[in-house]
Amino acid sequence: MRKRLAHIDYFILIPYLVLLGIGIVMVYSASSDIMAAAGKSPTAYLNRQTIFVIGGLFAAALGFILPLRLFASGRFVRLAVGVTMAMLFGLLVMGYFRPDLKVNGAMAWFDVGFFNVQPVEIAKLVLVLYLARILSRREEKLTRFHEAVRQIIAPMIVAGLMAMFVLLEPDTGGMAILLFLTLLMIAASGIKWSYGALIMGGVVGFSIGGLQIMRSIDLPWLKKSYQIKRLLAFFHPFKLENSVGRQLVNSYYAISNGGWFGVGIGNSIQKKGYLPEPYTDFIMSVITEELGIIGAIVVLGILFFLIGRIVLVGIRAQSAYRSLVCYGIGAWLFVQTLFNVGGMSGLLPITGVTLPFISYGGSSMLMLSAAIGLAMNVSCVEQVERERQQERGRTSAQAK
Repeated sequence: MRKRLAHIDYFILIPYLVLLGIGIVMVYSASSDIMAAAGKSPTAYLNRQTIFVIGGLFAAALGFILPLRLFASGRFVRLAVGVTMAMLFGLLVMGYFRPDLKVNGAMAWFDVGFFNVQPVEIAKLVLVLYLARILSRREEKLTRFHEAVRQIIAPMIVAGLMAMFVLLEPDTGGMAILLFLTLLMIAASGIKWSYGALIMGGVVGFSIGGLQIMRSIDLPWLKKSYQIKRLLAFFHPFKLENSVGRQLVNSYYAISNGGWFGVGIGNSIQKKGYLPEPYTDFIMSVITEELGIIGAIVVLGILFFLIGRIVLVGIRAQSAYRSLVCYGIGAWLFVQTLFNVGGMSGLLPITGVTLPFISYGGSSMLMLSAAIGLAMNVSCVEQVERERQQERGRTSAQAK
């Protein structure tokens, strides 16, 4: 244990802790006025988020302390994938028999009392571990196109089933993250860059084409879908300002109000009933209004520094499995951040994705924290192995 603590990666740990602190402050700032106006305790979400952060720290500690071979074992991965699939399928069954439990037409949570368990968050971490194991074991077989296609069929099917279950909830943001996470990890494996680029280009082109078709289509029954309404709001926010465009329009107002340096913590106007979900999906809008564009850039800078450090650990890793674990975690953080910031700024359709470590939420906090623990675990193992190699080298040199 002492050896592990001596090799802890502070370039991962410190940004992670800073983001947790920013999240606690901003969740309280974004939620206190709404709770007070509703006659509830202004610190309700602050208290819950603090508990989630404490739980996240324990999850990170477990990810750091437990041996990596446990997460890489076939038995563990098969069990994790099976349980995740069962949870996702169970949500669909519950949504079918209990449609009254749906929120905004989606059945995405299991209510366990104190907080809601969101299986899609578990699926993200499980998918990273599954893909890291299976792709690292098939690395040498990914150099030829036909062989590469054959080798990635199984992981694509598993990822596709997870994504399909999530889409049927429906949760388009979660589905998109799972698919992009899969594609990025496949591209980062032993497959040739040209093959990976071909696959990525095909998926991106298909997605853009689908968006354009949905933009031009005019079917009344399709426009009733909550997800389609979000797409329409993306294309025509001010035209739909009094309905589904309200989120994005008020996010624009928050960004405009904040200017470069913000109006000060606690002084946001848009969080006071104008901006829906200010402490979850649109917490970056509140950050931009209260801390300004400069403050938002600082927060995103810390987040991207963390992502960059995790990816760098993966690049330096001597094991394909450890590299892919770090690439997967980095891709997860990057895509989720991209979707959240893109949604609040109008660059991408709103997907309901939270901002890592900042937005309110228990499932997201626990799974992302566990992933941070795993990344520090990889960094620790790599440092220990390099020191052993250096020691063996010195011993060999002295013997000569």
